[in-house]
Amino acid sequence: MNISPAGFIETRLFLPLATCRPQGKLRRSTSLKLLSVACSALAPSALRGELKVARKIRESRRDGRSAAEENMIREELEALRAKVSCEAVLEQAGYEIDMKESTRRAVKYRRGGSIVIVTHDGRGWFDPLSDEKGDVFGLAMFLETIPFPTAAGAVASLVGFQLSRPEWRFSRSSRPPEDIAERWRIRRAPSPGSGAWRYLRWVRWIPPAIVRQAIRECVFREGPFGSMWAAHVDSHGCVVGWEERGPDWRGFSTGGSKVLFRLGPGDASRLCVTETAIDAMSLAALEGPRAGTLYLSTGGGWSPATDSALAALAIRPGLTLVAATDANTQGDVYAERLRALAEASGCDWQRLRPPAVDWNEVLQSREKEKQERKIEKKGGPAACAPAASREASPGMRRPLTRPDTRPATREGS
Repeated sequence: MNISPAGFIETRLFLPLATCRPQGKLRRSTSLKLLSVACSALAPSALRGELKVARKIRESRRDGRSAAEENMIREELEALRAKVSCEAVLEQAGYEIDMKESTRRAVKYRRGGSIVIVTHDGRGWFDPLSDEKGDVFGLAMFLETIPFPTAAGAVASLVGFQLSRPEWRFSRSSRPPEDIAERWRIRRAPSPGSGAWRYLRWVRWIPPAIVRQAIRECVFREGPFGSMWAAHVDSHGCVVGWEERGPDWRGFSTGGSKVLFRLGPGDASRLCVTETAIDAMSLAALEGPRAGTLYLSTGGGWSPATDSALAALAIRPGLTLVAATDANTQGDVYAERLRALAEASGCDWQRLRPPAVDWNEVLQSREKEKQERKIEKKGGPAACAPAASREASPGMRRPLTRPDTRPATREGS
């Protein structure tokens, strides 16, 4: 080792040559690695420490969030997360709550075609139209496309922000949930006059024949307070969760998994995919008795288990995959996913778009029109049709499917 006039350390590496072997030059990368090792060994410990600090600084500068968290104590960040709800960020950004599609566990907000669903009592969120999700800081970054330091400042400015509506609060039981299969088993099936039966018949207008079919296939249970449970089953036919719908309640089973609600023959050659079990039954009622059709529901979401279950069904030869999702942005996104799945599986694809927002709304409009016509034939006073019924009536004069079994609204094949 020599010291140069400028004060730098000069090192020379002498490497023994292998005997009885052709000699050549060292590769440049190998020489640099050896030189780096030698310098690290010969340099003072202070110099090595400076190198480590410089490396950490460069890494923190590349990551805006890490640099901000160096200046803000972790406790302060946690306090902000606890004080500011994701709902406050959304409301400040001009989003409005969709009460019809919201539950206590998942509050849906809309702004134009954008949708954000708030979970975990306002502490988490996800975008159902993409893979984006996170906490309140991630939401601020996502909405405004800003770096973390700016997002942290925006969140801090919302401390004390009052929502336009009270936050939904509910207490969680400290007792662990019962086994899913056992909870399903101890519930009885709906029967004429029961709470679930009345809800399906007189609130959702599901025909008795469809309700009885679902009961025969063991995919219905009587829920509490007049609600009904619609089973989600896996590829083995085991109940892994259920949709919960009632006059004053909607949600999904605690601890359950969203896979697929299924109504119809398991060996069907036509799969109609909807977003809820109510819509699946409504479409079955609108189409009438149709052999070879399996009506499915994703439960309002699109989990990896749902995607896998649909992919397993779509590989059947001669299958037609029908995207019967809602007539809105989210429904169109799900329809495109089904199109991609059909193309990957090599099966036919159709888009069956409801003339109203969803198939249950279409069914209710049709059934109300039938009742009005009956009253008119009897000579009694005809009630004024509601706006939704008047709007849907022109489209309901022709059947949803033509005699050649093509859907009324068809895109692709």
